Amino acid sequence: MAHANSTAGKLENQMARIVYYVATSLDGFISGPDNDISNFVAEGNGVDRYLSDLKNFSTVIMGRKTYEFGYEFGLEPGKPAYPHMEHYIFSNSLQLENLHDSVHIEKLSIDRIKEIKENASTDVYLCGGGEFAGWLLDNGQIDVLKLKINPIILGGGIKVFGNSKTNANWKLIDSKQFDNGLQIAEYELKK
Repeated sequence: MAHANSTAGKLENQMARIVYYVATSLDGFISGPDNDISNFVAEGNGVDRYLSDLKNFSTVIMGRKTYEFGYEFGLEPGKPAYPHMEHYIFSNSLQLENLHDSVHIEKLSIDRIKEIKENASTDVYLCGGGEFAGWLLDNGQIDVLKLKINPIILGGGIKVFGNSKTNANWKLIDSKQFDNGLQIAEYELKK
């Protein structure tokens, strides 16, 4: 399989990849107890890099809990979290009225994930959600990990891959150190 560039730009005759781009603590949590993210690095050149990288995605997938987590930061139900992206929120229970044209609620379906991936014009951004990411990992649907490794230990919370027990080997393809001790490490699934 041919690979797109690491910035997830436009694809030409290449299959889109699902890129799980997420902040994590040193002990593998994407949030602390009670969804606390206050200890994560919130500014600096590493965060700027992440925000810049997001501009290269035109499609985002996420689970219900991740979408609803956005409400705490001013996201209005039914509106896109990322205005320039097509949103696919996977949930068997979420119901929203007044959905924006770019927001779609999908039932959990690997076939639908594959269809979105096949039709994407860029790599697909997997936005957080340990449980959803674990389900995708269990079903062989994550191609790239981009971990924003924060120099903190949380001791509990939501794991990077929820309760997944999948064993997978990854190859480090890029790593950059930023101020505030933040590191962004990019891995591809070994095939």
